[in-house]
Amino acid sequence: MKGWIALMLGALMTFFAGSGLAEEKQIVGWIEKVRVYPGNVLMHAKVDTGADHSYIHAINISEFDRDGERWVRFCIAGAEGREPTVECKVQRTAKIKRHGGPRLERYVVLLGICLGKYFGKAEVNLVDRSHFKYPLLIGRSFMQHHVLVDPGRTYLTEPDCQEASPR
Repeated sequence: MKGWIALMLGALMTFFAGSGLAEEKQIVGWIEKVRVYPGNVLMHAKVDTGADHSYIHAINISEFDRDGERWVRFCIAGAEGREPTVECKVQRTAKIKRHGGPRLERYVVLLGICLGKYFGKAEVNLVDRSHFKYPLLIGRSFMQHHVLVDPGRTYLTEPDCQEASPR
């Protein structure tokens, strides 16, 4: 019996190690302070495991051409104490279906996000989030493989990505 239990424990440990579940992941709350790049902007973000994608409150959005590519200039609204203007290459446009209304198109740009000690690039939709409490929503596509969310806690980390080279 003891041999069978040891065999099962070994199999479970091998499964969890191979699945990535045993990896060291940072625990974050459902609301966190983050830094967004370019701009080195400190913001409060909702960390939402129910959302696939990330969204940022952007205003004064204008498209322009740079070396034959589509770029956008926008202000990051909701930043603590300022609304920096940044320029980013357009990665794509997201087509949004609306019930009973015309389709919308949103610019999607690549932004650097520092959440705790994790720095990564995320495709972020530029949207009007003025009617939401938090100007940035971080979705699963950014978090997967790196963080675990404790839905009962907030502000468990501070943005501290010194090893990253956010440009």
